[in-house]
Amino acid sequence: MGTFGTAALSSMEDQLPWFRRMPADQRSWIGLVAQAGIAAFVEWFKSAERTRPAIAGEVFGTAPRELMRSIKLKHTIDMVRVIIDVVETRLDDLAAPGGEAQLREAILRYTRDVAFGAAQVYAQAAETRAAWDARLEALVVNAVLRGEVDDGMHSWAAALGWTSKPVTVIAGHTPEDEDPEVTIDQMQLAARRARADVLAGVQGHRVIVIVGGNSDPMAAARPVAAKCGPGPVVVGPQVGDLYDSTLSARAALAGLRAAAGWPDAPRPVEATELLPERALDGDEEARRYLVEQVYNPMLAAGAPLLDTLTTYLEQGSSLEATARLLFVHPNTVRYRLRRVAELTGLAPTDGRNAFTLRIALVLGRFADRPARA
Repeated sequence: MGTFGTAALSSMEDQLPWFRRMPADQRSWIGLVAQAGIAAFVEWFKSAERTRPAIAGEVFGTAPRELMRSIKLKHTIDMVRVIIDVVETRLDDLAAPGGEAQLREAILRYTRDVAFGAAQVYAQAAETRAAWDARLEALVVNAVLRGEVDDGMHSWAAALGWTSKPVTVIAGHTPEDEDPEVTIDQMQLAARRARADVLAGVQGHRVIVIVGGNSDPMAAARPVAAKCGPGPVVVGPQVGDLYDSTLSARAALAGLRAAAGWPDAPRPVEATELLPERALDGDEEARRYLVEQVYNPMLAAGAPLLDTLTTYLEQGSSLEATARLLFVHPNTVRYRLRRVAELTGLAPTDGRNAFTLRIALVLGRFADRPARA
């Protein structure tokens, strides 16, 4: 057995460049695997029954698990092929007189089982890694939703190979009557085609997707939205990295809850487009944003601006009616409305923006009302 094992190692060094580059300790383990394979074949051939050999335990069980991480399945098949060649070149030394054909047939049968056994070992290892990766992925998504974005969570993400920046969180619903694992696999495949990284998790009927490596959140969301079930798909604001992803997740989930208030919302839709619905639904972050980023800049610009916007909205967006009530020229109204758009990014002449401005006015006045005992 030692002679054949040495010959097999020598042949691998001559024929397999990747084997020559391996550390000495790993090459020695491979030598033990080769010897174990030859010894197992001899014992199997000597057996009268010749049942199917326990390849995983007898051959591959010799090497430590760490070796499997260094040797790919293709390399294992190359090793088996070299060992077969070594054995076949020495059939005369192994076979009894006249038994060469019988031995060659036995070698073919045994090596076939070795190949299937190797595939089974690697398949089981792949399934184990996939299950562990899925568990880590679920832990990362749950940590983001709970706001527990610490170094531990980053370690989990790093174990999954996550290094992407910037980051966007997308929320939608799972397809009906579909396995959650299938949904996640399809989203990951769609994201890879779009050259984006994805971490996804399913919680009940919701699917949460963390997308990284794409500077355009909506472009990243479209392939994901195509794999979601019926209903809205909401895209949270883009953030710098995974540490800030909780902000994007909160906005996306709040938008998903409030999207029922805007049945005609596009799919996907940005969470910022749903600010008025979110505010009406009790989302404090949306209320704060509308007050601080929409109402307060207009308030700081002066009372005429607020009066003009209020009158314009109350008069059904009529320039002439607004100008008559304020005793100003229609061009003055136009100028003030343009000023509102410059300060807030919302054009009062647009129906959807007008709705957002109206909600911001109400919330701002709530914030400005005097405290009462």
